[in-house]
Amino acid sequence: MDPDQASYWNDIYRRKAEAELSWHEDDPAGSLKLIALAGIGPDSAVIDIGGGTSRLAGALTGRGFTDVTVLDLSAVAIGAARDRLEAQGAQAVHWIAADVTRWMPARRYGLWHDRAVLHFLVEAAARAAYLDRLERALAPDGHALIATFAPDGPDRCSGLPVLRYGPGDLARMLGPGYRLLAERRYLHRTPWGSPQPFQYSLFRRAAPQDGEN
Repeated sequence: MDPDQASYWNDIYRRKAEAELSWHEDDPAGSLKLIALAGIGPDSAVIDIGGGTSRLAGALTGRGFTDVTVLDLSAVAIGAARDRLEAQGAQAVHWIAADVTRWMPARRYGLWHDRAVLHFLVEAAARAAYLDRLERALAPDGHALIATFAPDGPDRCSGLPVLRYGPGDLARMLGPGYRLLAERRYLHRTPWGSPQPFQYSLFRRAAPQDGEN
């Protein structure tokens, strides 16, 4: 884990309440709709990349999902989310404080969910490391749901530069091993009402052919 990056995000989560975080949403409806469209069952293993204090893990366990993992660079965010969900009685969430570009997956998941991590990876080496972890972590026939700022979205967030993507950009980045199943444009409004255009893209990973690894 990059200590400078971890310290940066830990400081944000210490200084700001959830309602002061530009990416906060009370209801992760955009993600939930596409997860439902993917057709995965509650026994599918899900990992939420950059989940932070997101409500997605709680929403999934509330829908009967029994194997949910949240990975975030900020141990402060992980701790806050864990305390909140444990107070609500959620028992099916695993927590990983790690930089996704340096993390080494120990298992496979049926769904990789990322809302607003990839667009912070402005360096080619970081994006390559992200894609490597996606390849290692996602099961054959698994789904990847990636949400980023849309092409007309902000070019900075939380004081940092970001990249903006359309579904076609992501499809080209992921390559022929992933098929774009659905795309949605979503206008997120920050807690203070500012509009932020997002795109949500749902991909399915191709299963290996006979004789392939």
